[in-house]
Amino acid sequence: MNSKTRSLLIYGLGIAILGAGFMASSYLSGQKEAPPRQPKENRTRQVAVQQAESGLIPTTLSIEGRLAAYDKVELYSEVAGTVVSTGAPFKVGVSFAKGSALIRIDDEEARLAILAQKSTLLNGIAQVMPDLKIDYPESYPQWERYLNQFDVDKPAAALPQPSSNREKLFIASRNLYTQYYNIKSAEERLSKYVLYAPFSGVLTEAATNLGALVRTGQKLGTLMRTGDYELVATTPMADLDYIKVGSVVKLRSEDVAGEWQGQVKRISDQIDATSQTVQVFVGVSGPNLREGMYLRGEAAARSVADAMRIDRSLLVNQSQVYLVQDSLLRLHPVEVIKIERESAIVRGLPKGAKLLREMPPGAFDGMKVAIAEQ
Repeated sequence: MNSKTRSLLIYGLGIAILGAGFMASSYLSGQKEAPPRQPKENRTRQVAVQQAESGLIPTTLSIEGRLAAYDKVELYSEVAGTVVSTGAPFKVGVSFAKGSALIRIDDEEARLAILAQKSTLLNGIAQVMPDLKIDYPESYPQWERYLNQFDVDKPAAALPQPSSNREKLFIASRNLYTQYYNIKSAEERLSKYVLYAPFSGVLTEAATNLGALVRTGQKLGTLMRTGDYELVATTPMADLDYIKVGSVVKLRSEDVAGEWQGQVKRISDQIDATSQTVQVFVGVSGPNLREGMYLRGEAAARSVADAMRIDRSLLVNQSQVYLVQDSLLRLHPVEVIKIERESAIVRGLPKGAKLLREMPPGAFDGMKVAIAEQ
C-alpha cells in the first residue's frame, strides 16, 4: 500500500468517526427533556389612582414655639429698710394669692416721722382757731369739727374747704396746706413698705431674704401668674393671609400627654428682616403647662375655593403632577396654593382626572402603567 492510499484511508476513517459522534450526540439530546422557558416578564406597573375633585378646602397653619407667662412682673423696692416677716417665706416656688403681702420692710421709723408731722399740723390748726372764730365765724364750726375728729393714728382727712378766697389765703399763710400735703406724701410712701401681690401667682426669682437690708431701687424678685400663658410663634409672611386674630389653635407637647386649645391673641406688625417672619401670640391655659415648655400644633386658617388637597410626595418640581391617560403617566401643570406639613393644596386639575394616589418608583412622563383594582 503506497502512501497516497494510506492518506486517503486515514482521512476517510476520521470522517466516519466524526459522523458517528454527531449521530450519537443527536440521539442523546433527543432523549433529554427541553428546559421550561421563563414566561416573558410583564413590565407594566400597577398604580393606584384617585379621582380629581375640586372644592372648598379648609386650611391649617403649623404653629410651634415656647410658652411665656402672660403676666410676669419684676419686683423692686421703692424704699430702704430691713426685710421683716409677712408670715409666708419669700422663696422661689412659693405661691401668693392676689392682694396678699409678698414682702414687708420695717417701717417703724417712717411711721414715727408721720406721727410727728401730724402733731405739728394739729398744733397749727389749734393756733388759728381763735382767729377763725373772730374773722370767719361761718367756717369756724367745720374747723372745730375737723380738730375734734383728728386722729394721728388714721390717715389724715382732707382739710375743710374755705368759704372765701380771703379765708383760703389766711389758711395758706399759716402753712397748713404745706403741712397737710407733706403728711399725705409721707402716708403714700409709708404704703410702699409692704409689697402686695397684684395677681395670684408664684415666685420664680427671690433676690433677698428675711433680715436683709434692701436699698431703694433694689430688685427683690419676680412674680409670675400660673395657668395663663402665651405661645410665641413665628410664621412666614406668605402665610399671613391664612391666619387672623381669634383663630383657634390646637397644641400638643412631645413630652407631656394631652392637648390644649388656644386662640390667636395678637399678630405683630413688625417683620424680622433676617428670616422674613412675623411673630404670632397664642393665648393658652390649662393644667400641666409650664413657662418655657415647647408646644406645636395647627391653627385653623381660611378656606381655599376650587382646590384639592394632595400628598406632597405627588408634586413634581413643585408645579406638576402625574395623571393616568390612556395607560400612560402624563405630567400635568398645577397651581400650588399652599404647602402644608404633609400635604399640598393645588388648583388646575381637570374634574374626574385620574390622579396618582402614591408615586411609583422610577416614574417618568410616558411610563406604561395599569390601574390597580381598589
